[in-house]
Amino acid sequence: MKRENDKNEVGQKSPSEAMERVVEVNRCAKVVKGGRRFSFSALVVVGDRDGQVGYALGKARENADAIRKATEMARRNMVKITMRDRTIPHEVIGRCGASRVMLKPASKGTGVIAGGGARAVLDLAGVRDVLCKSLGASSPLNVVKATMDGLMQLRSREEIAALRQ
Repeated sequence: MKRENDKNEVGQKSPSEAMERVVEVNRCAKVVKGGRRFSFSALVVVGDRDGQVGYALGKARENADAIRKATEMARRNMVKITMRDRTIPHEVIGRCGASRVMLKPASKGTGVIAGGGARAVLDLAGVRDVLCKSLGASSPLNVVKATMDGLMQLRSREEIAALRQ
């Protein structure tokens, strides 16, 4: 049964309303007897710009199929992140492999100061004011994973107070 309003039972937007952004498409070649066989991998970030974001890596023989597979997986893997107004509650460093991403809250009107995969994740998550610095390796997949790791570490004052009791 389809509901009439735009929210499902738990009060979150449905994944069908999410926006998507292709961060990277990589072509890989396998040399076989008859020549080269090409395959593609696509890194896609999906978010509803209201605190939910997900990412996935899809692989297929065709470019469009890889993007479609990554988009479907990213929609299934969306997670809710903690935000305060238009920014993040506190400074945090996300890590993945040799990549590190430092996220700092910013004052209203600053905008998203980030590059590459980190910008895609923060923009689609709905964060409007944040300072971001990518440290270490610049692999797009690891930068996206490190940014997601940093966002998953965020806690609000209420959550921390509840944990202390």
